[in-house]
Amino acid sequence: MAITNGPNLNSVPAPQQQALSTNYLDLASTANEGWAQQYVPDLMEREAEVFGPRTISGFLSQVGAEEAMTADQVVWSEQGRLHLSYTGNVNDTTGGANPGTAATTQITIQNDIDGTAGFTATNHGIRVNDTVIVSNSDGIFKCLVVTAAAGAATIDVAPYGQANLPTNATANGTTILVYGSEFGKGVSYMTGGAATTEETGRRANEPDFRSFTNKPIIMKDYYEVSGSDASRIGWVEVSTEMGASGYLWYLKAEADTRARFADYIEMAMLESELNAAASLADGSNLIAGSAAGAGNVGTEGLFAAITDRGNITTGVNGINAATDLAEFDAILAEFDRQGAIEEYMLFVNRSTSLAIDDMLASMNSYGAGGTSYGVFQNSEDMALNLGFSGFRRGSYDFYKSDFRYLNDLATRGGINAANAANAIRGVLIPAGTSSVYDQTVGASMRRPFLHVRFRASQTDDRRMKSWVTGSVGAATSALDAMQLHFLTERCLITQGANNFMLMK
Repeated sequence: MAITNGPNLNSVPAPQQQALSTNYLDLASTANEGWAQQYVPDLMEREAEVFGPRTISGFLSQVGAEEAMTADQVVWSEQGRLHLSYTGNVNDTTGGANPGTAATTQITIQNDIDGTAGFTATNHGIRVNDTVIVSNSDGIFKCLVVTAAAGAATIDVAPYGQANLPTNATANGTTILVYGSEFGKGVSYMTGGAATTEETGRRANEPDFRSFTNKPIIMKDYYEVSGSDASRIGWVEVSTEMGASGYLWYLKAEADTRARFADYIEMAMLESELNAAASLADGSNLIAGSAAGAGNVGTEGLFAAITDRGNITTGVNGINAATDLAEFDAILAEFDRQGAIEEYMLFVNRSTSLAIDDMLASMNSYGAGGTSYGVFQNSEDMALNLGFSGFRRGSYDFYKSDFRYLNDLATRGGINAANAANAIRGVLIPAGTSSVYDQTVGASMRRPFLHVRFRASQTDDRRMKSWVTGSVGAATSALDAMQLHFLTERCLITQGANNFMLMK
C-alpha cells in the first residue's frame, strides 16, 4: 500500500525535535492531506465524533454538501410552481368586460396561491379557453375563461351549468385553479374564442423563476504562544512506509481554539443575518458605522432563511402525545402543499426529541414502517453512527437527531432558556437535491437543498485555512511567539426554503 501526499500536506518528519514549519501537524486537515489521515486513521473517528455528529455543518461535511465558489456572491434561481393557481375575488356578475353578456362573470386576480411578495396580478398565466375551478364560501364552480386580456388583472369566466357566479368580493377570498382547456371545432389555438387576433388571444406561459442571492463572510481567529512557553509543544515520533522517520510537533492548546472556531463557523451559518438597510452601490446592506468596502454586510443564515421564505410551527411541544401527533400531521399536510419531499432530517432539542419519542411510542410503531435511510445510502448503520434515528409517517421518512447546539447552555440552549417564548426548538431540513438554474454556469443543476459555498481557487482555498507565523517554529518575523491563524470565507445556501420548517 502506497501513501500519496496531498498538495497541502505539511508534515515532513525531522531527525531532531525541532519546531519547524515543515514538521508542524495540522490535526484538522482534510482527507488525504493531513498527518492524522495518514498515520493515525482512527484519530479521524474520534474527531468526527466530536465535530461531526448532531451538528448541521458537520453532517453537511460528511455527505459532501459543500461546493467551491469564486465570486463575491452566489446567485441562484428557483422555479415556481408548475400549475396555475391564484386568489382573488368575484367582483362583477353582469357581464364584466362584456356588458350585456349575462352568462359571464368578472374575476379580479389579486395574488398567487402562495401570497408571494411582489406578485404582479397583471402577469397571471390564465388564458382564453382555459377551464378553471372557482372556489369560495359560496361553493365550487367549474368555468370556461372567455376573456383574459394581456396586461389585465381581470378575467371573464362562463360557468358550466348556470348563468353566472354569486358575487363574492372578499379580498383573496376566491381561489382560481386552471385544470385544463376546451376549444370548439375549427377554433385556432392562438385566437381562442372571443379573441380575434394572435396578439389578443392565447399566449405562451413563460417559466416562473425567482432569483435569490447570498454573500460569503470572512471569519478569523488565532492562537498565540510565546517562545518562553514553547514547552506546551507536544511531540510525535513517526515512521513511514517510505523509510522516513523522525518527529512531528503540535500545540496541545491549539485544539481548543480550533474547536471553538469550528463551532463559530457552524453557528454563523445558522444564526447570521443580512443587514436591513441598503447603502452600498452594489446593493449590499452595509452594517451601520462600517466603512464602505470593509464588508460587514452580513450573510443569510439558516434560521433567517426559513423565517423569511420557509415555514414555522409551534406544535409538537410534548404537552400531549395525541395532540402532538395531530400537530405533526399538520406539518406533513403543509409539506404536501409545498412540494412533498419524501425525506427529512430533524435536528431538535432534548425536550422536542422526547416529545417525538412519546408521540411515536403512543402509536406503538417507533422504527417501523420500512424507513429507507436513502440519504444515508440506504445504510441504517451509517445513520445510527451519525446519531440519527429514523421513522416513517405517511409517505415521509424522517431522521431525528438531538441537536446539541439547541441544548448546550453556552450556545443556543442558553438563549432558549432565557427567552422561552422565542426559543428555537428544532428544524426540519429536506434531504436530497432539487433542480435550480445556476446563473453562473447558465444551466439547470441539481444541488442539495442545504449546502455550503466557500471561496476557493487554484491560488487559495479558503474553506478552512490555518498557518503559522512568528519566530517560534515558522521563523517568519521577529515576534518572540508563535501565532496560529484560522480563516474561512463561506456562506450557506438554503435552496427551496419553502420545504423547510422551523420549530419555535
